[in-house]
Amino acid sequence: MRIIVLMKEVPDTYGDRVLDLETGLAARAASEAVPDEICERALEAALAYADSAESDSAGGDSAGGDSAGGVEVTVVMMAPAGAASTLRKVLAVGADSGVQVVGDALSGADAGLTAEVLAAAVRRSGADLVLAGNASTDGAGGVVPAMLAELLEMPLLSGLSELRITADAVSGVRPVEGGVQKLTAPLPAVVSVTEALPAARFPNFKGILAAKKKPVEVLSPEDLGVDAGDLSVPRSIMLSIAERPPRAAGLRIVDAGDAGEQLADFLIENRLV
Repeated sequence: MRIIVLMKEVPDTYGDRVLDLETGLAARAASEAVPDEICERALEAALAYADSAESDSAGGDSAGGDSAGGVEVTVVMMAPAGAASTLRKVLAVGADSGVQVVGDALSGADAGLTAEVLAAAVRRSGADLVLAGNASTDGAGGVVPAMLAELLEMPLLSGLSELRITADAVSGVRPVEGGVQKLTAPLPAVVSVTEALPAARFPNFKGILAAKKKPVEVLSPEDLGVDAGDLSVPRSIMLSIAERPPRAAGLRIVDAGDAGEQLADFLIENRLV
């Protein structure tokens, strides 16, 4: 089985995030670039299944795992050339190989173009299962997995908080208001997961050394059959850019015997009651 995990390089979640007021894009040089945490959880799900399939194969029991015990995990990134080091960090965790799509025209790509390029990369590599985070921690659009499933003509299981993979199907649980939905789909399929899944494992020294020798394929949009001429035409247009206004100081109530009345007036004025 081949599992493709979509990975994104993002500004550090715990660092300063700055908006470039000229381009409207995140100023990525303002913070350390790291693999997106939600994508790392998707990778952990893939590696956990690969481990279980290998264990079942070694024990002579393939029930619930890949019949041959062989699971190949490939990480696919659409990122600038400088993101190669981030991809190697991900490979050190345990992925078998990587694909990096690089192109100047892809800078600031919207969700539609991103999905088109990633779909082309998945088709080129071939996949039984595509795993992704439900929404990146920088853009937080949350639509790319659905777009990808549509382009690949695969079923989509989105926003899963629990995930189970077998040799021919995938299933899981999606939280909804007032309960949960239990979902299942045959492979091949696209799955997006939430932060409820286990956190990623840490790379060990052996993994870090091994990552230097793992195959990484660097592709351009042209290599994937995506017309570079089409990339020059905006898929969406930004109308305006503005910095987030500074937070205003909150209302301070000094109790002079009427604090309760002041609080009630504030709540009523702001339609909070």
